[in-house]
Amino acid sequence: FGLHLTIGTVVFAGAAWLFGGITEDLITGDPLTLIDKLISEWFRSHATPRFTMGMQYVSALASTPAVGIQFAIMLCILLWKRLWYWLSGLVLVVAGGMFLNVVLKDLFGIARPGWADPALADPGFPSGHTMMATIIYGFVATSLILRIGSWPARFFIAIMTISLVFLVALSRMYLGAHYLSDVLAAMAAGTALVALCLTAVETLRRHRS
Repeated sequence: FGLHLTIGTVVFAGAAWLFGGITEDLITGDPLTLIDKLISEWFRSHATPRFTMGMQYVSALASTPAVGIQFAIMLCILLWKRLWYWLSGLVLVVAGGMFLNVVLKDLFGIARPGWADPALADPGFPSGHTMMATIIYGFVATSLILRIGSWPARFFIAIMTISLVFLVALSRMYLGAHYLSDVLAAMAAGTALVALCLTAVETLRRHRS
């Protein structure tokens, strides 16, 4: 119980600290803002129609419909297996992630890159796609890792999940929807939220047991 609580607390604290550091750099105008613009301009100048189409497919993996479908599938599985605590954790992280993303966007109001799709009128910080990818895929990966005894399988799941989230983040930058700081902050905030919710739910479950 102590190890579980310690790991959850460390992950939450580390992710929250990273998010705080990124936001501080943006507010104070540290070199991160220059790196944002350099990377965004590089993607803009090297974009090709074929690769852009591929990145649009990758980005769609964390779109609202995709997240909704994955949420529904996980909801049905957890209901079928009567894993009530994990069900509570799923609802908390997904609903909490959507709410947190809206609040942070309104709070900071940082604009997207100048060459972003005009249809994207909301602020870009943090990236909604990247945050939801971190949350939904992170939740699925955590639930699988805790139920699989094989360490190679656990390592494979972790690597695949991290790679998928990074691909979504890359696609959002490549498509001009976000800066590097937007996706990094989204991954940090998403990780912190998953750690907080799952640690709280699992702590409650073990306490009642």
